[in-house]
Amino acid sequence: MTPSNLYGLILAGGRGTRFWPRSRKHKAKQVLSFLGDDSLIQQTVKRLARLLPPERIWILTNDHLHAEIIRQLPEVPKRQIIAEPAQRNTAAAIGLAAHILNGLNPDSVMGVFPADHIIQKPAPYLRLLKQAYKAASAGHIAVLGIQPRWAETGYGYIEFPKGTAAGERIVAVRSFREKPDAATARRFVRAGNFYWNAGMFFWRSGVLLDALRHHLPKTFTLLASLPAYGTRQFSSRLAESYPRCENISIDYAVMEKAVDVVGIPAGDIGWNDVGSWNAVYELLPRDRNGNAITPDLLVEASTGNYVHAKGKLVALLGVKDLVVVDTPDALLIADRHRAQDVGALVKALEKRNREDLL
Repeated sequence: MTPSNLYGLILAGGRGTRFWPRSRKHKAKQVLSFLGDDSLIQQTVKRLARLLPPERIWILTNDHLHAEIIRQLPEVPKRQIIAEPAQRNTAAAIGLAAHILNGLNPDSVMGVFPADHIIQKPAPYLRLLKQAYKAASAGHIAVLGIQPRWAETGYGYIEFPKGTAAGERIVAVRSFREKPDAATARRFVRAGNFYWNAGMFFWRSGVLLDALRHHLPKTFTLLASLPAYGTRQFSSRLAESYPRCENISIDYAVMEKAVDVVGIPAGDIGWNDVGSWNAVYELLPRDRNGNAITPDLLVEASTGNYVHAKGKLVALLGVKDLVVVDTPDALLIADRHRAQDVGALVKALEKRNREDLL
């Protein structure tokens, strides 16, 4: 039986701009489905439900997505789905949750999870979570590392001691490394003891608050001044104080400075952060010419393509490595190898004040 002091915090405040035109402010990546019928946040909650009941799952999101997440997750109590008054990055968001949980249960132990990742091997993942919660319950700050499959420059890295092998054991963390250039990323992968930082952290709520008090005192003071969650004054005080918190990630604010950080160098758990349309392409079954197999797709002399166009036939002739995404008011056609750059189109729309397409 799972101890009653374990909680899960799901961070669901991002916009998912690299998934435009499907991802919009009111229908962002985390509430969309890419594999199967469930949205990414629904899949996240179902994975955690193997360890944590819904009454111990909390979600932080934004005003745009608040109502949709409540609709998609009727099993999670509404009071535990909170819209941040402003976007202040992950340090303030996690600190707010720690403040709330510490007030409800001073013995609470938190796990922090992104809302929009896919994990295709839930059984070994669950074993890792149990180990991480155990380490956090003992007072450590714990992190989950993902064994790199290529020299990725878009992720931060966790450095474990030399000779560390993937598994389910707890080891010391030597350092956190920022997103590297290509040469450094290749060196990390060759070394074998650098793992991707997947943004999954574990700690006692009190330990995290102590770390914020030491490393981010302004934000700590603002959060500590809030009244107890559920009181009449909480929402108005949060709206006043939260926008004044520092806009900084938990990695910069705490993880890179904290002592007594341990981690689990995870093996293959089928992890994918679904970071772009190309990542969705990689997850889908493909035909012998590398085209992602989707309904109503007619292909002739074409290779390496991904198409999403619900309710219509799409015919491809003599093209390769394209992403084609059709929605009622916008059509994206992109080089699949430049899928990471789709967010630049959203910035261009913002400059044109095209709120109808955002």
